[in-house]
Amino acid sequence: MLIRLLAIALLATTVAACSSDKDAATDGSVTVGERTDGTGALDGTGVYGDGSVDGSVVAGSQQDLATNVGDRVFFAYDSYDLAPEARDTLNRQVEWLNRYPNLNITIEGHSDERGTREYNIALGDRRATAVKNYLASQGVAAARLNTISYGKEQPAVVGADAASWAQNRRGVTRVE
Repeated sequence: MLIRLLAIALLATTVAACSSDKDAATDGSVTVGERTDGTGALDGTGVYGDGSVDGSVVAGSQQDLATNVGDRVFFAYDSYDLAPEARDTLNRQVEWLNRYPNLNITIEGHSDERGTREYNIALGDRRATAVKNYLASQGVAAARLNTISYGKEQPAVVGADAASWAQNRRGVTRVE
């Protein structure tokens, strides 16, 4: 009986120690993963908006871009058209790139495993170029933007199913 009571007390102590109150910060700091520009939470572990980032993320780095903005967009099968979700991500990238005007980027074009190597290299090139053209149309200097196509040679996810293919049809923005 005593062991059972000790186990319950330990469990309660552990749960209490792990809980947090998001509103506990009254010093004006921002909760990790929350944007400071009023547009909502991010899926990462840093803060975007005022230039501050979590201690493990260097401002202006690839990790900063990936964590706080999003470094990739996805495409439909056999397409290089930018979906609305892709444009949203790219608009955030434009804001981020404007904050770091000395950075250059390379946009990688990728495809899924279906089709010939040559076809997928060409499709990856069209995807990378679509991303580049969109960023340039939003004011990012074209001289800062490079493209490369990997076709199907560098899958993000290994697998021969619809979910894997969807993750592999992408454009990835890399900080140089």
